[in-house]
Amino acid sequence: MAHADSISPAQLSSPLARQKPSPWFNVLAGAVIVLGIIYAGYHLANDLSVVRDTRAYPFVLLGIALLIALGFEFVNGFHDTANAVATVIYTNSLSPNLAVVWSGCFNFLGVLVSSGAVAFGIVSLLPVELILQVGSGAGFAMVFALLIAAILWNLATWYFGLPSSSSHTLIGSIIGVGLMNQLLSGASGTSGVDWSQATKIGETLLVSPLVGFSAAWLLLTIIKNVIKIPALYKEPEGSKPPPLWIRGLLILTCTGVSFFHGGNDGQKGMGLIMLILIGTVPTAYALNRTMHEEDVTRFVAISRQAQVVLTHYGDGPAPSDPHAAVLDIVRTRTVDPKSLPAITALATAVDNQVNGFHSLDKVPAAAMVNVRNDMYLVSEGLRLVAKSPSITLSAGDKHTLAEYKQQLDDATKFIPNWVKVAVAIALGLGTMIGWKRIVVTVGERIGKTHLTYAQGASAELVAMATIGAAEMYGLPVSTTHVLSSGVAGTMVANHSGLQWATVRNLLMAWVLTLPVSIALAGALYWLFRTLL
Repeated sequence: MAHADSISPAQLSSPLARQKPSPWFNVLAGAVIVLGIIYAGYHLANDLSVVRDTRAYPFVLLGIALLIALGFEFVNGFHDTANAVATVIYTNSLSPNLAVVWSGCFNFLGVLVSSGAVAFGIVSLLPVELILQVGSGAGFAMVFALLIAAILWNLATWYFGLPSSSSHTLIGSIIGVGLMNQLLSGASGTSGVDWSQATKIGETLLVSPLVGFSAAWLLLTIIKNVIKIPALYKEPEGSKPPPLWIRGLLILTCTGVSFFHGGNDGQKGMGLIMLILIGTVPTAYALNRTMHEEDVTRFVAISRQAQVVLTHYGDGPAPSDPHAAVLDIVRTRTVDPKSLPAITALATAVDNQVNGFHSLDKVPAAAMVNVRNDMYLVSEGLRLVAKSPSITLSAGDKHTLAEYKQQLDDATKFIPNWVKVAVAIALGLGTMIGWKRIVVTVGERIGKTHLTYAQGASAELVAMATIGAAEMYGLPVSTTHVLSSGVAGTMVANHSGLQWATVRNLLMAWVLTLPVSIALAGALYWLFRTLL
């Protein structure tokens, strides 16, 4: 990897390096941050009003953990959100100050409308016993280790001006924690990494830069052969903006990438923030307290239908301790007809508890974590049932179990709006402060010539479509990999040539991200677990 001194001359020679935020930009950014802090703080305080614990320790721990989690999203903004504005800045479609604000607004909207599927897809990679006992020392060691490891690697690659993937880094950190958890526990039956889920996510992260490169190359090649408008293939003249229709197209693609980036990458820290909230103040966050009596009635009805389905496919008696039996199923990630009675029995127990309380906000504080953990285990058990080769469900039964799983997830896998607002602000603030290094690399150091309008539009259209599709299927994908490889693809299609020193550094960062983050997170988990 090149030393920082070898990169800084290119950055210093770039006109972007001399860009200074205008006073109005600073005022606007400050106002947004203050309003966001007030909004998030008010709703957090309102949620915590139901907590009767008078000790200071849980709240101090909560504050530290939230700062670390939001710090990850802040550093994520250095990398991933900066990619979204690179093309509009380098084609003079928007000034840097306006581009960052514009991108931040649509990142914010993307975060707000996100489904949470990516957030909890990330969480499902973690060892199940640490998820269920996240309030323990080992649970906090897990969250601190993987977030700090991801922050350290992201900062290192940002310092060298390398567009590294925050998704890649976070997945590596999770794998490192899972492996170390298994090593520390020996043969005690604890779990490590959900390799099937990790493989699924890893394939997405591996394929995304190849898709970005080839799709952008193909799209630009088609455009050049179909659209014969010379202005589209020109480099910007000084600081002159492009023709209005080209400018509109480039702003549209930047908007799409920003929106879908918020909907995908913005979720990566949300699931971990929810684990932190559940671990420190379970009374407020273990269960979705917005589910009231009519929701509980619907939950109980579909729960009993699901129990009938599970009984139909099950074989054998229910165990004396269904919680432990289902925990073992989820830990080993194996399910067959003989293990279905355990899931049925635990679903029945959850049904009885929820029906007895009539509303989730009436569940006593002492029972919150137990009810939540039982719901989580049943949901994960149903996920394994749907994938089991030894259980063939009919289409109707599959639909019933999927609907029941959705009800369980609505109760346990939820993200309050204030968390989304806090994450969006952290992303935007990171972009405002650290965008230059990555933008300079993407705009100036991948190809040998300046980015043309058609190249910028092609790279961003591909990135927008890829990230949007990944969000639809609940898969994390790297904005950095897709867009930087897309820019490289357009350079090849345009016969502009590549700066191989930069490409080599990008590939090296891509190759090193997983092993470094795995080793770093594993070591930190061992250290924090020893201390906590």
